[in-house]
This record gives sequence, C-alpha cells and structure tokens, in this order.
Amino acid sequence: MNEDIVFGRNAVKEALLSDKSANKMLVAKGDRKGSIGEIITLAKKQNIEVQEVLNSKLDEIVKEVDVQANHQGVVLYVSPVVYCEIDDILNVAKEKDEPPFVIVLDSLTDVHNIGAIIRSAECFGAHGIILNKKRSAPINGTVLKASSGAAAHLNIARVPNIVAAIKELKEKGLWVIGADMEGERADRVNLKGPIALVIGSEEKGLARLTRENMDIIASIEMSGKVSSLNASCAASILMYEKKRQDKV
Repeated sequence: MNEDIVFGRNAVKEALLSDKSANKMLVAKGDRKGSIGEIITLAKKQNIEVQEVLNSKLDEIVKEVDVQANHQGVVLYVSPVVYCEIDDILNVAKEKDEPPFVIVLDSLTDVHNIGAIIRSAECFGAHGIILNKKRSAPINGTVLKASSGAAAHLNIARVPNIVAAIKELKEKGLWVIGADMEGERADRVNLKGPIALVIGSEEKGLARLTRENMDIIASIEMSGKVSSLNASCAASILMYEKKRQDKV
C-alpha cells in the first residue's frame, strides 16, 4: 500500500481531530446514518478530498490490512509525513542563517516527479517545498520512495491557493522565479539570495495566474531535438544553477 489508512468511525474521527495529515477519505455510497455526517463535515473543513465508493471497495481496501476488520463505511488515507506551514519553512532558513530557498510546485500530479523534485531539493539545500492542496498529488508512500526518503527530511507545506502563497513569499522578501521554456536563460537570471522557484504542471506548465505573479521567468537552454524536459529534470537543473550562482 502507498499510504497508511485509518478505518472505523471512531478511529477516523480521532485522526481528523489530531495533528495527522490526511490526503483523502472514502465513504460508502448512501451511508449517512449516525456519526458519518459529522466525520464528512470534519474532513471537508480541512479541505480533505471525500469520495463515495461502493462498500465492497472499502472491504477490499481494509482486508489488505486486516481480514476481520470492520471499516464501518469509512477509510481515511493518512500521509506518511506531517505537513507544515510556510513560516516553518522560512524559519528553517533563519535558523541556518541562510537566505530562504523554497520550491513551489504548481499543480504537479505525477508522484514520481514530485518525489524526484523533493530528492533534488533536499540535495541542493532547499529549505522546503510548497504544494497545492487540491491540485497536486499528495505526499504518499510512492512519493516517499521516489524521493529516496528525502520527503521525511524536508519541510513540506500544503496550501489551498498557490497564488496566495506566492504573494506571501514576496511579502516576506523572496524573489519568485517561474520555470518555463519561454523565459530568460537561467544562467543570465540572478538567482542569488532569497528565492522561490516555481515549477508548473507536467502538461500545462505554469497556470496563467501563477505566471502573472512571477517576478521573472527562467528557462533552460536546449540544443537537442527534444524541445523540453520533464518537470523533475528541469527543476533539478534550475536548483543546481541557483546553488552555483550562490557560490560565485
């Protein structure tokens, strides 16, 4: 299984009331008796995705953990990492006496790409990752594995609105750089100092509103027949360029 699960109404309710970071909740179709309504309300207040599925689907999921278990019509997927706030990421930089270096992922959905970016971010000294809560894939076991465990060592924040997060970073003194093939060559862009590097989705790149809030767009010079890199490769190259410039 790629994520930890919690099942049973009391257990799920307690998990939602605790500091656990949940990714998704499944509930049996048509089941609204008793405490399930309160549980669904709790989940939605936390912007947790709620899906209705057949009861047999819940049986199948739970039997992988315990053949005799009773899910009582609800299964909660819990993240293997504890999400943080943007300020927690910036405080890491402050404690290290370093200019903040933050990676922002704008609606990436490929868990392997996200895992690879997290691995590179940790290797190149980024202080944290910011994800879109609704439009990005959650941090699950696959991401943890693809990151070679780096996801457990890097602060990760999930926010409901990437543009609002970018504006907050700007207010706190970060220069926001968007990655796109139509931008200025990265080696000609000043990447020194407090930087937020924004990586767009695998298919569409930076969303329109995200792009409009960039301080500058940076690109990677290409010379081959293939005209673009996938998100994780592009992110790694730009992170390297950032750290190279810091040492000059």
